[in-house]
Amino acid sequence: MWRKAFRLAAVLTALVFAGGCASNGGALQNASRGTKAREAAQIHTQLGEAYMQRGDLKDALAKLEMAVQYDDSYVPAHTVLAVLYERIGEYGKAEREYRRVLALEPKSGMANNNLGAFLCRIGKVRQSLRYFERAVKDPFYQTPFAAYTNAGVCLMKIGRLVDATQQFHDALAINPKFPDALYQSAHVWYLRGDAFRASAYLQRLESLGSPAPQTLKLGYEIETKLGDAASARHYREQLLRQFPDSPQAKQLAQGTAP
Repeated sequence: MWRKAFRLAAVLTALVFAGGCASNGGALQNASRGTKAREAAQIHTQLGEAYMQRGDLKDALAKLEMAVQYDDSYVPAHTVLAVLYERIGEYGKAEREYRRVLALEPKSGMANNNLGAFLCRIGKVRQSLRYFERAVKDPFYQTPFAAYTNAGVCLMKIGRLVDATQQFHDALAINPKFPDALYQSAHVWYLRGDAFRASAYLQRLESLGSPAPQTLKLGYEIETKLGDAASARHYREQLLRQFPDSPQAKQLAQGTAP
């Protein structure tokens, strides 16, 4: 009896499986097409990124546009396409792509931060701030300190130095060694007239490694403000020696910097 029951169960299982294949065949085919479209989008995005790194922006654009044609929901393709459009000065198209990413992932901290940073760069500062606020609310966002720092930079552009200072403070509370937040903290305190506190943040930044041209120039300005001529001269000489072709070095060489 148990053998008959087993055989019956086996037959029923086969019928159910066969019926499932018949009813879901179209779904499986659609899934297969979707998988192939996603794979094609991934490949063309990777090629587009490779062309961008080589400086071949025309071919990069062609590959990235093809990627979104294959799969318009593939976030990396839209993200890289936004960066490329911004690089070639197509700001309207860049904004469209940044917003497309956000439409696909509305709660994404990275998507909100990227759109906010872009809007800030093109002068839409007040519009940008709400996206940074949304970015830091994403519990899965791995670099909220970047959004806080970007918000601070934008606030500085409209003269809200106290609010900017708080944003940099919040960034450093999460990542005390984030170079951008340390530099901007030094910069904002210098602008607020507290060169001593600015110097403290700059020293923290310098302890992380080799300085950039803007760091050396800011160091020169801070030490000049503090009245330490020897330290200011050291920053100036280091900037002119290590980065002679930088805009910061040219400003100091021409005497146009503070």
